[in-house]
Amino acid sequence: MARFLFATWEGGGHVQPMLLVAQGLAALGHATLALSDACNGPDAAALGVPFAAWRTAPSRPSRDHETDPVQDWRAQSPLEVIGRIVDGVMCGPSDRYAADAGAAIAAFGPDVVVSQELLMGAMAAAEAARVKLAVFASNLWSLPTLDGAPPCGAGAPPAADEGARAFYRRITALSRQAFQAGLPALSEARARLGLPPLDDVFDQLGAAEAILLATSRAFDFDQAPPAPYRYVGPYLADPAWVEPWTSGLADGDRRPLVAVSLSTMYQGQESVLRRVIEALGSLNVRAVVTLGPMLNAADFPAGPSVRVCERAPMSAILPLAAAMVTHAGHASSLRPLMAGVPLVCLPMGRDQFDNAARVKERGAGLTLRADSSAADIAAAIARVLAEQSFSEAARSLGSLIAADFLARSAERALIEIAEGGT
Repeated sequence: MARFLFATWEGGGHVQPMLLVAQGLAALGHATLALSDACNGPDAAALGVPFAAWRTAPSRPSRDHETDPVQDWRAQSPLEVIGRIVDGVMCGPSDRYAADAGAAIAAFGPDVVVSQELLMGAMAAAEAARVKLAVFASNLWSLPTLDGAPPCGAGAPPAADEGARAFYRRITALSRQAFQAGLPALSEARARLGLPPLDDVFDQLGAAEAILLATSRAFDFDQAPPAPYRYVGPYLADPAWVEPWTSGLADGDRRPLVAVSLSTMYQGQESVLRRVIEALGSLNVRAVVTLGPMLNAADFPAGPSVRVCERAPMSAILPLAAAMVTHAGHASSLRPLMAGVPLVCLPMGRDQFDNAARVKERGAGLTLRADSSAADIAAAIARVLAEQSFSEAARSLGSLIAADFLARSAERALIEIAEGGT
């Protein structure tokens, strides 16, 4: 039996996949402990995963958006987003993450620490304790460390030639430089652990035995990243907070059903949702709009053919849907595609532009700006419903994603690390 300590923070969709891996390891007889924000305790309990909250590091008591240490929806530029990530999670509090992770390592005695890709302090704690480290990303790789790959967050297509790859390298270098503002704080945290300073923030990743990409190789553009990067397949399921659901729509209504989900995290998405609801009201469709627990359904009035709810499970909605309108989060892109449902993507930030680019490149949907008018959103929904090529492409890509989902292998990869391999 091996012991695995999972370290993550409340940043939305990356928490549940780590907990699912912990659950999978426990089912194989291994000991696990999840270390995260206090608000993630119920999610861990729902999966039977032992849990401990951060003590000195940032620990959100709830998912209320005012407790978010990044609040990236307030940023005015991509560089400000990077600054907020660096200061709020990645490096600013790295000494506190390191202290808490170090205490958990001492108490739990893990064979492997599994850290979310932004928690440099937790990685440093594992390095200082000489415990094997794996980095776990529950999405497309989001940091500027892959040479010649499309710039993270830009929604760029794959490079068509060496000129494009060279351009991507220049953009990636600029992005990488912006992250270096966090180097003094990370170096100070490392000094407290007795570790030498780094020349680059991302050198901290070098402590990892492997960087596990919990996404679909078929969905990604760069399907052969260098070691230590390794695809382990997507870990996807309804979140613990969903409630029993029935459609509430008239039986026998043969109009196509459009599903809508614009993030279960707060991103300032209220105005986008209202324009989507207006667009749906102008079409001859039925629709189910899921808000997640951060928004109130009463704040989004809709006509009789559009049902707005807060905690409906996508596993019940997607088999009925003919199209989906989404912010293009990782799970909100892959799960509809696995159901053969084409997408209208309205990315608002984070990894969403990159996911939307992959949907568009494969012909499995359309991408619009998040500030598009209701009329333009309605036109895109109508086109995705009318043109068969979108549903055909969604089914084709979705079948490949589903194969990666069935073959997911993070548990096996982590056991190999614990046993001495990589």
